[in-house]
Amino acid sequence: MGQPVVHFEISGIEPGRLRDYYAGLFNWRFNPPGSAATTSVSADGDYHFVEADSAGINGGVGGGAGYPQRVLFYVGVPDVEQALARAESLGGQRLMGPEPATGAFTVGHFQDPEGNVLGVAGPTA
Repeated sequence: MGQPVVHFEISGIEPGRLRDYYAGLFNWRFNPPGSAATTSVSADGDYHFVEADSAGINGGVGGGAGYPQRVLFYVGVPDVEQALARAESLGGQRLMGPEPATGAFTVGHFQDPEGNVLGVAGPTA
C-alpha cells in the first residue's frame, strides 16, 4: 500500500448516542474529549477518540447539530497542503484545510470527482 489509512471519523447529529451505539456494537471505549479535535469537524467537547490498542487504526466519534452525518477516513500524507492541491489538480475539490495552520498535526478534507469525501492527515508543513 502506498500511503495508509491512519484515522477514521464517524459523525452525526447526536454524537453521544452514536458513541453508545458503537460501544454496544463493537465494545469500543472512548477517551474524554481532547483538544486535538477542531470545531471544523465536531461541536466543541463532542469529539471523543476511540481508545486505541495494538490492533486497528485510530478513530473518533463526534459531530453535533449542524455537522454532517458521515463516515470519513484519513490517509496519512507527508504534506497536507500538497495532497489537497494534488487532489484538486486531479479533478477533486478542496473542502477544508489544512487545519490547524500551526502545530505538529494537521488535516484537510476533499471531495473526489464522484462526490466522496476523504481526509488527509500529516505534519504541519
